[in-house]
Amino acid sequence: MTAPGRRSSTFSRLLRHGFTDPSAAERLLESPELTAVRNDPVLLEALGATADPDLALHGLVRLLEAQPAPTARRELLDTVIAAKPLRDRLLGVLGASAALAEHLARHSGDWQALVMYEPRDLHPGVEEFERGLAEAADPVSLRVAYRRCLLSIAARDVCGTTDLAETAAELADLATATLRAALAIARAAAPDDAAACRLAVIAMGKCGGHELNYVSDVDVIFVGEAVEGADEGKALRSATKLASHMMRICSETTVEGSIWPVDANLRPEGRNGPLVRTLSSHLAYYQRWAKTWEFQALLKARPVAGDIELGEEYVAALEPLVWKAAERENFVADVQKMRRRVVENIPASEVERELKLGPGGLRDVEFAVQLLQLVHGRADASLRSGTTLDALQALAAGGYVGRDDAVQLDDAYRFLRSMEHRIQLYRLRRTHLVPEDESDQRRIGRSLGLRTDPVAELNREWKRHTSVVRRLHEKLFYRPLLDAVAQLAPGEARLSPEAARERLVALGYADPAAALRHLEALASGVTRKAAIQRTLLPVLLGWFADSADPDAGLLNFRKVSDALGKTPWYLRLLRDEGAAAENLARVLSAGRLAPDLLMRAPEAVALLGDEEGLAPRGRAALEQEVLAAVSRADSAEKAVTAARGVRRRELFRTAAADIVGSYGTETQPAEADQGALVDRVGAAVSDLTAATLAGTLRAVVRATWGDTLPTRFAVIGMGRFGGNELGYGSDADVLFVHEPRNGVPEQSAAEAANKVVAEMRRLLQIPSADPPLLIDADLRPEGKSGPLVRTLKSYEAYYRRWSLVWESQALLRAEVVAGDADLGQRFIELIDPLRYPAEGLGDDAVREIRRLKARMESERLPRGADPKLHTKLGPGGLSDVEWVVQLFQLRHGWAEPGLRTTRTREALAAACSAGLVSGEDAAILDEAWVLATRVRNAVMLVRGRAGDTFPSDPRELAAVGRYLGYGPGHVGDMLDDYRRTARRARAVVETLFYGA
Repeated sequence: MTAPGRRSSTFSRLLRHGFTDPSAAERLLESPELTAVRNDPVLLEALGATADPDLALHGLVRLLEAQPAPTARRELLDTVIAAKPLRDRLLGVLGASAALAEHLARHSGDWQALVMYEPRDLHPGVEEFERGLAEAADPVSLRVAYRRCLLSIAARDVCGTTDLAETAAELADLATATLRAALAIARAAAPDDAAACRLAVIAMGKCGGHELNYVSDVDVIFVGEAVEGADEGKALRSATKLASHMMRICSETTVEGSIWPVDANLRPEGRNGPLVRTLSSHLAYYQRWAKTWEFQALLKARPVAGDIELGEEYVAALEPLVWKAAERENFVADVQKMRRRVVENIPASEVERELKLGPGGLRDVEFAVQLLQLVHGRADASLRSGTTLDALQALAAGGYVGRDDAVQLDDAYRFLRSMEHRIQLYRLRRTHLVPEDESDQRRIGRSLGLRTDPVAELNREWKRHTSVVRRLHEKLFYRPLLDAVAQLAPGEARLSPEAARERLVALGYADPAAALRHLEALASGVTRKAAIQRTLLPVLLGWFADSADPDAGLLNFRKVSDALGKTPWYLRLLRDEGAAAENLARVLSAGRLAPDLLMRAPEAVALLGDEEGLAPRGRAALEQEVLAAVSRADSAEKAVTAARGVRRRELFRTAAADIVGSYGTETQPAEADQGALVDRVGAAVSDLTAATLAGTLRAVVRATWGDTLPTRFAVIGMGRFGGNELGYGSDADVLFVHEPRNGVPEQSAAEAANKVVAEMRRLLQIPSADPPLLIDADLRPEGKSGPLVRTLKSYEAYYRRWSLVWESQALLRAEVVAGDADLGQRFIELIDPLRYPAEGLGDDAVREIRRLKARMESERLPRGADPKLHTKLGPGGLSDVEWVVQLFQLRHGWAEPGLRTTRTREALAAACSAGLVSGEDAAILDEAWVLATRVRNAVMLVRGRAGDTFPSDPRELAAVGRYLGYGPGHVGDMLDDYRRTARRARAVVETLFYGA
């Protein structure tokens, strides 16, 4: 007897053998059933070798208790102690699966299924499993027989007799035998239906791929035909009854539980389509209607039950269509989009524990392998395996995947699938979530051979393998393209030129030959630059492929690399700054404007790596930098060149931030608030234009007059410039005002002011590497016929005597942007009574504004333009929204301070707050204005020149769509959405502006 307070030697031995609850284990060992063997070291050693010794011992006691007689109990114990194969198998299963322990307790003789250990028992196939299920005549007996077969598979698995691939294949073979048995039961129950039709069961998914899990939906498709002389409609009805009954036999819960759900939703039209179709009906659907993912699913199609000949005809008929899937437009994008959608649908609380669907999970390996199969399997029949690991091996053998990458992915896939198997085996429940409970993780770790610190080792290995998959699954597609143009070791397999071309075409490259030349130039050689680029390019190629113009992205990267490749900081930036490489890829492939700006000063790449590098800088900081650059120059030309250089760099910063915000990155989703993107661009470009004008004005004055101009001089921003709403391609609408200094004759002052304006316009338009800044003063009094510059008094006299209502409307956007601030402010005070007239506009003035607007709509729209897609002058476009808002300002600005702003969206919000427009109508107008502005910005970014309508070139149109958040193949949706948004806005305009 053990002294109080001291542990028994059994307790200590149990701890050493891995028991977590030695006290409970001691009590179980004291039970009558184990009297004969409780001190047998063989038993303790065997229990300690299991995944969960406590669970194994508990299961063994229950199994002994369930034996029908003492002789049966003694036979079981004797066999366990004497026969090591049975001992390892039985205790291994009991220590890994509470569900199979429960089955053994209910069916106490089934342990005998583990006794046989002949070579022919080690790797059973469909025939052996069919024999094991042969006596099952109803759903209940089928479940019992199924579990008995499953017991032997699990025993071989946990003992290491079979590896992951063999276990998955056995599970698929058992599923095949089970489907055949279930169909036989269904046919026996309805012999007339069975006689009327031919029915083939096609396994899909993991069952079809011969790589099934312990617990998984078994995906199937049914093909039916009439027997000779029978009516096809009646035959299909009979086949549908048989198929439905077969599914219920497997899926329904009985006293022995269920087997697994049979899922037929991969069939044409999914759950909305008929359960059974004829072969010709299947073929017609796939030829006309099937989506890319449906061909991807057919990779694993395999006839398993029913009329095998009909099933083989089905596979043979559809196989040519499967291998043409890669020729479909947007093929790669569709597959990758499907993968992203899967990840997005995982609850946030589960994504880190998802073995199958999470980032770096099993689905990443499977999608990558299937993508490569579909691209290259058309020309290479060796790749057409439905089994993931076999296909991966074939891809590596053919050079379609790097050999080292394939080995790492194979290891990761085997480990993650083994984890999945162990998790499911415990309760025989369908799950892909790694349990959070430490005891569960300990059992899983021990079952995988991790015995030192099972929980820590399991988590370490799991994270290591998922990070390998994350790193490789994208590169898998792109790295062999580099190997195709690089110097490889002798005997190393590589992509053939034709295979490389196929892959680039599938990725969306229009000129694969040019793309391969660029890759060769970038990746060849033994320099450090080439080595770093070989590492970067697989990832960059993926990002380029995600754009509408991968060719341009790759070409632009080569240009930047040629310009900066010898600069140490450039390669270091791309290698070490996580966001820099992705930001660069997005910017280089999104259109012409940003790359053109970058090529003129490639060192601006540095902005892409700095966390704050893409943040707008503000007018004060920009003006300070421009004025400092101007003060260092020794001539006006050099000073303005410096100012324009700052403008070019800041335009690049703004465009890059806009592109990255619109596309999103792997770590940061696209900006959801489209209005915020528009406001940031408008403010940044307007601030930059104001700073450039301030610097140019300073340069011109200093070159001729020194520090002081003979007349005070101010620049007033008008239109979008005054409203802080400039786009990338906008001119600077301005007015110039001056006031002679004391003692300076008015004529001398006017000559000086006119000379300043002429010189500013000349310097800002001198041809150079920098984009010109066009100054437009056509909104001045008397338009093009009037003087370019007026004194403040002249403006006052003109506005008092001659001002028209359209000029009051134009002055709503007036804001001081450069020059003498005091003079500018006095100009604003002068025009306020005009733009916010006391008591608002009279009826005649309102009618005049409406007449002007109607005339503009009919006369100014370019010939041949589609009015419904013209963002400026079309129905529901910018002009519509702005004239509505400006009419509110002219009529109510005198009474509502919030309306006294130059900014359209601010004024619209103020009108809503004042009750002048409903919240719903204001939201409709705001959405239309933001969308039209975004389209104009997109057109400039994509084409490199301004435009008010959507491009006609398909690739440019796709790039505009990508910027606006529309995936490949959805430009039609984009145009429909624009028309709908504009149509709704126009209806509001008709009511608010025209009073309809």
